[in-house]
Amino acid sequence: MIVIAYYSKEIIEKVRALDLLTYLQNYEPDELVKICRGNYSTKSHDSLKISNGLWYWFSRQVGGKSALDYLIKVRNYSFTEAVGYLINKLDNVVVNNQEKSIKDIELPPPASNNTIAINYLLKRCISKNVIQSCIDNKLIYQDVNNNVVFLSYDNNGNACYAMIRATNQSRYMREAINSNKAFSFRLVGDEKNTNLHLFESSIDLLSFVTLLELDNKNIEDHFLSLAGVYSSQKEQLPLCLNYYLNQHTNITTIYLHLDNDEVGRRATNDLILKLSKYYNVIDVPPAYGKDVNDFLCSKFKEKERER
Repeated sequence: MIVIAYYSKEIIEKVRALDLLTYLQNYEPDELVKICRGNYSTKSHDSLKISNGLWYWFSRQVGGKSALDYLIKVRNYSFTEAVGYLINKLDNVVVNNQEKSIKDIELPPPASNNTIAINYLLKRCISKNVIQSCIDNKLIYQDVNNNVVFLSYDNNGNACYAMIRATNQSRYMREAINSNKAFSFRLVGDEKNTNLHLFESSIDLLSFVTLLELDNKNIEDHFLSLAGVYSSQKEQLPLCLNYYLNQHTNITTIYLHLDNDEVGRRATNDLILKLSKYYNVIDVPPAYGKDVNDFLCSKFKEKERER
């Protein structure tokens, strides 16, 4: 028996309103190739140009405005397949501002060595092995102002996100200019692994990996920082989480390791509500302290007392 999907006029109009640039920025940022300000092509088709809210595939002489047109004319989706695919994504779309364009990230220059950054992370009780692994894989470095920089890369190996954090008592913390929020600090797990762990910060992420190392557990899962406190007042998922889940469709279980404060608990409940329809969501807050790093430091103090 053939089942034919039916979509109301209102749903179709809502889907048609999603332009191609916004769709690619939210779900396939690696597919975008910047030509100049406000003008793009795609990685798969260099003759497909996007400008002023429109797209045109010159080699095939077809074009349009919407992501719906693109899926049908370029990706060869049927109309109903394209509509069905897009309506499942619309709630998570961050609307594109046509006045802004994707620019190269402005990374702070590196220092001559990473000594201060390493000592800072060691004082936060993060494992020396974990720190060195991140340095070797160019995931962290020390900048000329003695801050520690946490890096992320797109699928082409280009740095596209950086969180800069002070190593002193100033609590200075900011993202690098032109950071792409679809990519926050992460440790990508084995392709076959189905578990994703979420944290509020890069420090908490590395603290949890250190805890796994202390317990002699395999570190093969996916680990993702939300790059700050997730506001449960937003209707959509955090952009970095939304993009990661779309890139790693094998994930089935999501562990939430958000803070123990009021904001963290509220955000946890909201994420459970949004994600539990599609994933097995497990709340695993730190057993002690405000966040995962607090808990890690308490474990180290306990071991010192035992010694």
